[in-house]
Amino acid sequence: MTVIYRELLADRYRASHTAALFGINFPMRLEPAIFTIAGRLSQDYSGGLWLFHALCNGGFYMAPQSEGRFRVSAENGFEGEMSADALGITACLYAYSQLSFTGEGAFQETCVEQFHLLRAFALDHAEADAIFAAID
Repeated sequence: MTVIYRELLADRYRASHTAALFGINFPMRLEPAIFTIAGRLSQDYSGGLWLFHALCNGGFYMAPQSEGRFRVSAENGFEGEMSADALGITACLYAYSQLSFTGEGAFQETCVEQFHLLRAFALDHAEADAIFAAID
C-alpha cells in the first residue's frame, strides 16, 4: 500500500504550481468554484486565506487556513462537522466533479484526473468518513 502524502506549497510557488496544472482556468474557473462550493457547504465559511497542498501522486487541493471546525450541510443530506482541511478536500472534490462535466478539452480531463488523485488521498484522511458521506 502506497501512502499519499501532501506538501504545503509556499506562497512563492502557489501561482506557478496552479498554472502548470490548470492554466488560466485556475483563477478564472476552478478557484471561484471552490470558494462558492465551500460557502454552500458551510454557513460557517466566510472567506479568508487558503492553504495550497501538492500531493505526491500529482494531485492538488486547497483548504481554508483555520483551526476551527465547520458545520457542513451537503445537498445529499449529509450534516456534520469538518476541519478546515476536510472542508477544503470536500469542496475541491465537488469542484473537480462539477468541472469534469462542464469543462472543455484539456481542462476537463485535468479535473477528472485531479478528482481521482485527490479521492485517493482522501481515502486515508482522518476525516474520510465525513468527506465521503458529504460527496456521495
